[in-house]
Amino acid sequence: MKDVNQVADNTLDSLNKARTARPIAGASRKGNHPVLFLVGNSTMRTGTLGNGNNGQWGWGYYAADYFDSNRITVENHALGGTSSRTFYNRLWPDVIKGVQPGDWVIIELGHNDNGPYDSGRARASIPGIGKDSLNVTIKETGVKETVYTYGEYMRRFINDVKAKGAHPILFSLTPRNAWEDKDSTIITRVNKTFGLWAKQVAEEQNVPFIDLNDISARKFEKFGKNKVQYMFYIDRIHTSAFGAKVNAESAADGIRAYEGLELADYLKPVEKDKDTGSSRKEGRPVLFTIGDSTVKNKDNDKNGMWGWGSVIADEFNLNKISVENCAMAGRSARTFLDEGRWDKVYNALQPGDFVLIQFGHNDTGAINTGKARAELPGSGGESKVFLMEKTGKYQVVYTFGWYLRKFIMDVQEKGAIPIVLSHTPRNKWKDGKIERNTASFGKWTREAAEATGAYFIDLNKISADKLEKKGIKKAADYYNNDHTHTSLKGAHMNAKSIADGLKRTDCPLKQYLK
Repeated sequence: MKDVNQVADNTLDSLNKARTARPIAGASRKGNHPVLFLVGNSTMRTGTLGNGNNGQWGWGYYAADYFDSNRITVENHALGGTSSRTFYNRLWPDVIKGVQPGDWVIIELGHNDNGPYDSGRARASIPGIGKDSLNVTIKETGVKETVYTYGEYMRRFINDVKAKGAHPILFSLTPRNAWEDKDSTIITRVNKTFGLWAKQVAEEQNVPFIDLNDISARKFEKFGKNKVQYMFYIDRIHTSAFGAKVNAESAADGIRAYEGLELADYLKPVEKDKDTGSSRKEGRPVLFTIGDSTVKNKDNDKNGMWGWGSVIADEFNLNKISVENCAMAGRSARTFLDEGRWDKVYNALQPGDFVLIQFGHNDTGAINTGKARAELPGSGGESKVFLMEKTGKYQVVYTFGWYLRKFIMDVQEKGAIPIVLSHTPRNKWKDGKIERNTASFGKWTREAAEATGAYFIDLNKISADKLEKKGIKKAADYYNNDHTHTSLKGAHMNAKSIADGLKRTDCPLKQYLK
């Protein structure tokens, strides 16, 4: 099928393309199943395509992930730059054509309902919910138009949806990265303007109102200012993929919590990971390890390759603490995050837990082709948008240090303690000295720890010093198959090096050592 923007969609029963191009209204419908239509602006869909090619994402892109696609489909008809007035006048006629009895329509507009009435974008609505109107002539085109209040446009959306036998729901605006003042921990709400007006109209018209602004703002406040910064991209209004996912989750939370709202019946059940953190015993912390194959390998053959994360429990008193190795072979800091592996650890964290973080072995190479797992080099705040060859989707890629700082701040947010490690040394020698990584990943890891106040253990140096004392020939016994992956003997050496490093710090984790 083709949408109104002439973008071919060859997957009628999925919303993969519908997420990145505005579809013909109702085209995703499966039999007699309902459709959920999303009406909004760039906070729901950025740009014309909404495909993240500028690093910004709207929450409508991720909304379908929360619904059972076998029972309902989700169509994102939002368009960046539109106000309640311009959407109703220019886009709504095409959307409402596809609405059928039993469908649902979520309306979240207001970010762009300001500015001039009769020039430029000419998209402002009259503030409030009254019956005021204003006759204007657009200066650039000479077109005459009657402008109504924000509340009146909301009424018209509602009445049109009801006339089709469908169900309208009003949402307040997504929160901005705006705080009450520079020292405040409170996100500025819109409950005196558009949020208030949407709520008032919803009550007047007896339709559901979901305060998306407040639900997401409460989450942002728990995250803190540093973490909230990367929930947005380029400016304080438009979200990154991280922020868009939070808003989509908040939308689902609001729908689920609204008493008697039948749309909640179409949401997927909330799935909880029962494995990560399952070793926890009452009153005892958990030590989680994350990293690559030098932390977790096959770890089942005494003559095979081993990661230190599978033997580090030997260094601790397991009557006082449990250890869970959550690392995965072949992962970089970026892919460990992208694949959702970090989310499982993050969700399992409790105050007093510990996380050992070690990446660097797989963080070089191609960024958007082949294995596509590298980050930008360094530890700064740089980022760049890439088109991923494998998926055909755009992604913002940050520096290696940025990903480490994210892990660290997430751990700290949960009241747990992060310990960052430089990566294990490789069995590569020159002039009788083993290769170090002090100018790249070791340096960037240290900088990430220092920038966030995390504990840092120079595992690379501690183990490299031990290997140099043993010499090239004996050092070979500590590796298996190649110069990177350790044998069981090498894994134990690295685990002991971590314990040695802990003893030199004031990190509370050392009290759990044997």
